[in-house]
Amino acid sequence: MSALPGFTLAALLLNASLAGANGLVLKKDLELKGSAVAGQEGPLFLTADRIDSTAVGIIEAAGRVEARQAGRNFFADWLRYDTRENSVQARGKVRLEQPTLLVTGDSLDIDLDTYSGQLDAPVYRFVGQPGRGDAERIDFIDENNFSLADATYTTCSADNEDWHLKIADLDIDRGRDVGTAHHASLRFLGVPILYTPWMSFPLGNARKSGVLAPTIGTTERSGLDVVVPYYLNLAPNYDATLYPRLLSKRGVQLGGEFRYLLEDAQGVNRVEYLNDSEAELTRWSVALNNSYRLNANTQAGMLFNRVSDDDYFRDLSNLISITSISHLNREVWLTTQHAHWNADLRAQSFQTLQDSTASTPIAGPYARLPHARLGAAQTFGRFEFTFESEATRFAHPTRTEGTRVLAYPTLRMPLANDYGFLTPQIGWHSSYYALDESAADDNIVRNLPIFSLDSGVVFDRPVRFSGIDFEQTLEPRVYYVYAPYRDQDDIPIFDTGQLDFSYAQMFTPNQFIGGDRINDANQLTVAVTSRFVEAESGLERLQVTLGQRYYFTPQRVTLPGVDPRTDNTTDLLAAVSGQITRNWRIDTAWQFDAQNGTVVRQNLGASYRPGPGRAVNFGYRFIDQTTEQVDVSAQWPLGRRWYGVFRYNYSFQDDKLVEGLAGLEYNGGCWALRAVFQRLATKEDQSTDALFFQLELNGMGRLGSNPLDVLKQSVPGYRPSNEILQTP
Repeated sequence: MSALPGFTLAALLLNASLAGANGLVLKKDLELKGSAVAGQEGPLFLTADRIDSTAVGIIEAAGRVEARQAGRNFFADWLRYDTRENSVQARGKVRLEQPTLLVTGDSLDIDLDTYSGQLDAPVYRFVGQPGRGDAERIDFIDENNFSLADATYTTCSADNEDWHLKIADLDIDRGRDVGTAHHASLRFLGVPILYTPWMSFPLGNARKSGVLAPTIGTTERSGLDVVVPYYLNLAPNYDATLYPRLLSKRGVQLGGEFRYLLEDAQGVNRVEYLNDSEAELTRWSVALNNSYRLNANTQAGMLFNRVSDDDYFRDLSNLISITSISHLNREVWLTTQHAHWNADLRAQSFQTLQDSTASTPIAGPYARLPHARLGAAQTFGRFEFTFESEATRFAHPTRTEGTRVLAYPTLRMPLANDYGFLTPQIGWHSSYYALDESAADDNIVRNLPIFSLDSGVVFDRPVRFSGIDFEQTLEPRVYYVYAPYRDQDDIPIFDTGQLDFSYAQMFTPNQFIGGDRINDANQLTVAVTSRFVEAESGLERLQVTLGQRYYFTPQRVTLPGVDPRTDNTTDLLAAVSGQITRNWRIDTAWQFDAQNGTVVRQNLGASYRPGPGRAVNFGYRFIDQTTEQVDVSAQWPLGRRWYGVFRYNYSFQDDKLVEGLAGLEYNGGCWALRAVFQRLATKEDQSTDALFFQLELNGMGRLGSNPLDVLKQSVPGYRPSNEILQTP
């Protein structure tokens, strides 16, 4: 082995003599790791079967040649090193190794000072990530710049040529982390599917302006759907995307999105415009979402959403979460948070999107112009004091308008230990209404006390089942509420509705949400919960709950059009949920009318997920006289590399399909192909069909229409097939 500090033969001889005189032992080259830190000024370490100095400053090595300098390793059958020019020539099985790249070739000529030179017939492979290819030659310009002639690139394995990118000239600038390709074509299964005369792309994760991968699809209502986004990297903390969209039945939609993230502000703002030839309408949408931090405690913001017409989302989207939107929120707000108090001020209104095929119109909510709220909390020894208040002006074009002021102070004393708790609470609810002249009574005052007592005990014991140790709990809970009756029939309904009867609602003092109704109460809620928890992992395997409410006096406060309660008990509520096995999970709930012996509400849910790419979900939802739906979805392997996905969501009450979906996915190892058909109900008696085809090339991008958002939303537990193989 030879070490050549300073790249001179004299230095080599001097080091050798010092080693013999002082008893120093030279390390093996494989143990010398400091040269990467030294950089180009560091030594070149050379090993070979034979090393000769053929002339002054010329060193030749032959047979299993290895040269290392500054973290760059060279291997070849023969190597010539010129110490005067600091250059290397290598021939025969040349290999260059860097921390992230491995390159082999026939011959190498390189200047170690400028890192300029040429490598013939290179074959390269990235280390630690997929990616490989070859070229006619590599021209090294300097340490950060090189170019490849007649190059290829793919993420497929060495024995797989399913797809590759072929480039006539490829320039790499590592200083700017930018690559530039000329005359690039993409070939899939031997067929060219994409060509560009020029393209520029980032080398790492850094953002760069340019055209993004287009999406192509088709829908029944809009025809061929093609989107070609253009990304603008304006600065590290703000950017924009322009996304022109061709709809063959409607025309060209223009869209743009602007995002920013500043030290004290952030936002996402989007606008779209379409001159719709099918609907003969000028259609547009605006979505603005911005927030600002005024100081450490105070923030302000605005949210503005508006579309040109009621059917904008139904005609132009294929996500059920979008097509089902009926109210678009618009508000500006100011909020402040402090140690013992908080407050906010906002103005809010809505755009209501009507369904032209529905038998009854959708009622628009009240605008709050403005709404102010103040809250406070303080602890005094064992006592906890809270105060909530608000003042709101409600406006509506067709209904009674007015101003409402609410105040609700409460005092509670929580008492708890390891096995139970007892929490008495007393509060005073005050309301004042100033209504417009159309109301029967334009000034209304409502005051009432509210008392509650919440208590519970926790018992536990160890149990063993099927060879597994569990901790079983028994948790009885009793909750009493008293509130006197106040006549509220003259108070309009601004923002109030009745909560669904549930386990959580049983332990609240008011069955209404909103401030326009406060129920009278003289009631006792009794419930018991039992849990089975794995002793070793802490995983809750099963939870069983049973509860019921008893009324000592009938409740008289109701919403308009709802008859008051006459019986002394509520419905019986039961719930069973848990991860019962490694693969099975259930979530079920029943609401049972004990007097009439009928089921009022029922939710049944189960999922089976034995592994990635294997998911089956079942759901059944029933609400007396209003809703009955079944929802089944799955992803499952159909054969080697083949996966099937589907969803069937059917409403028996409406006798129609809410959403149907079926698709196939093939995983080619370094690529995946997806085909999905979707039928989606967009109106009461109208649906639309969509067809998705997508080709995903691992490490390169996606071509075609994107079904991933639809699949992830419609099939819980869905995983793209090319991610499944990468999961350990």
